[in-house]
Amino acid sequence: MWALRVAIRPAAWLSRVVLGRRAPRPAPPLLVCPERAFAAFDPGDLKGRGGGGRGPPADGPRSRTGEVEEPEDAEDEEEEEEELLSRDPLLPVGTQRVCLVHPEVKWGPGKPQLTRADRQVAEAESLVHTLDRWSVVERVVVPARTPDGKVTFGRGTLRHLTEKIRALPEITAVFLNVERMAPPTKKELEAAWGVQVFDRFTVVLSIFRCNARTKEARLQVALAELPLLRSHLSSTTRLDGRGGGSRYIMGSGESLTQVQRRLLKDKELKIRKALDRLREKRRLLGRQRRRREFPVVSMVGYTNCGKTTLIKALTGDDAVRPQDRLFATLDVTAHAGWLPSRMAVIYMDTVGFLSQLPHSLIESFSATLEDVAHSDLVVHVRDVSHPETELQKATVLAALRGLRLPAPLLDSVLEVHNKVDLVPGYSPSGSQAVAVSALLGHGLPELRARLEDAVLRATGRQVLTLRVRLAGAQLSWLHQEATVQDVDVIPEAGAADVRVVISSSAYSKFRKLFPESASQ
Repeated sequence: MWALRVAIRPAAWLSRVVLGRRAPRPAPPLLVCPERAFAAFDPGDLKGRGGGGRGPPADGPRSRTGEVEEPEDAEDEEEEEEELLSRDPLLPVGTQRVCLVHPEVKWGPGKPQLTRADRQVAEAESLVHTLDRWSVVERVVVPARTPDGKVTFGRGTLRHLTEKIRALPEITAVFLNVERMAPPTKKELEAAWGVQVFDRFTVVLSIFRCNARTKEARLQVALAELPLLRSHLSSTTRLDGRGGGSRYIMGSGESLTQVQRRLLKDKELKIRKALDRLREKRRLLGRQRRRREFPVVSMVGYTNCGKTTLIKALTGDDAVRPQDRLFATLDVTAHAGWLPSRMAVIYMDTVGFLSQLPHSLIESFSATLEDVAHSDLVVHVRDVSHPETELQKATVLAALRGLRLPAPLLDSVLEVHNKVDLVPGYSPSGSQAVAVSALLGHGLPELRARLEDAVLRATGRQVLTLRVRLAGAQLSWLHQEATVQDVDVIPEAGAADVRVVISSSAYSKFRKLFPESASQ
């Protein structure tokens, strides 16, 4: 992931370009997120195939009916959280015809690796098309440099861009395909080009905001937006030294800028507090799953790699609804399924990764991504039909390392090469990878076998044959606490040989409760 910002050189020429040209077009109304259906299980819900209702209930205060009681101030917290989520949209509403400008760095430390300009433009165009009624009508690739980590246009390049954009009256917005723009740069470009200019951060944030369904995801997006609001506030203060930044509010002793900064700080603290409450609920659900000893497999990958489709194929869960668009999954969801041994397992669907995502955006989703760190196994799903599959792999691995996963978990990542139906004759180069087509079902039996082997190793489970008395409680106990694969009744002995998949802790309990039972 590259940390790029935009600078314009020289600013004096830019001011001259603006003189005598048409005034900036009036800003259109702001974007309202379209309603999009997305069905998923709650992380604590195990209603999918293979899910069980056994096990102790979640921790927490309980009423006489056995339900978890809500704190007395829960209603106030709910109102406060909804207030935190009420904010202005980031992008204009209605049909937008976009000019996509991609700065191509051809030399120096800022030159991207494992990619080409045309592929970067294609991904940027996919981001734009994810937005409702947005389309790319013009694409411009221009040379750029990266001194001191900033993308810099030369004088001739900037003049060419300005003339081209102003000559196309159908253009209503410009998407500058860089991670972040400095606010003064944004202001100067909009004055020069006469339309609103957006960077990658703003576009991705808007997609996140539209696709976030749960309160946790929406709060995490709101947290990610705060740096953007702060940068705009700082820019306003610098560019308008005569105005709001220096005015004082009667009786407060604070300038308007100081008040705005304080309010943003208060908002950040409230969002983090709300996320802490939701994180604690998530931890309770995680502890419940661990008590039930359900293995957890987290699916990770680049956005639109087919994670959700693969989970649907593995679980047979009709409620899972894959969508062919970027960042369709922002809320971590849990889906129950079976392994070949009949052992129940939980598949966690996670948010997809993307190159050139600002660190603050990834950090805001740290609460959601904590589920990955608490998994028994991580499966890295790759779209091997994509021309930049190696870059996507590098992006995901870098993000996983940034999550500070336990070394054994990171070392045991299972790589799945998806969409092989789009690559005739494909065969994975590494013996550790499994080639599948989640859509057509190719390779799923081998993947299930590999998943089972990896889960057994990661969780310390073992396959044992235990002799139990038919008249005792051993058999029912095993059905409740382990995965029973086979029962071979021996009538003359009044016993049965039971083949089970059992964890070390459950086996220790079994031996203490039933010392007379023997392993075969």
